[in-house]
Amino acid sequence: MYRRALVALDGSEVAETIMPFIFEIAGPLEVTLLRVNVPVRPMIVEGAGQPMFEDPESARVDAEEYLTPLAADLRRRGVRVKTEVRRGAAAVEILKAARESKADVIAMTTHGRTGLGRLLFGSVAETVLRESELPVLLMRSTEADVAR
Repeated sequence: MYRRALVALDGSEVAETIMPFIFEIAGPLEVTLLRVNVPVRPMIVEGAGQPMFEDPESARVDAEEYLTPLAADLRRRGVRVKTEVRRGAAAVEILKAARESKADVIAMTTHGRTGLGRLLFGSVAETVLRESELPVLLMRSTEADVAR
């Protein structure tokens, strides 16, 4: 059975729909909650006159603050849990984190994008599934599922 799970979260409610399943299987499991901050290109906002730049440190702090209550909830249920924040291409960082944490399984949701949305945003889940040497637990969830 699995001893270590890497749970990839993107900060959305859709991504968090994997958590109840993790609660169910996480008895003796050690869980690493991972949030990957994807670098944002500088933007020029109309009327600002100057490019706006992402603040990586602020993004890291926000990601840690996002993961903290999720980790606390797991700990209250007796689960051993760690959190990790990385910066880079999401799929690449998820796969690296899984290797480095010696995970036995990667768990994540897929937003279920199709058509133009998938073309524009790609599919992190698909890339992880295709390139991982580990089992990948994918749960399809959409904004409509979260609203229900």
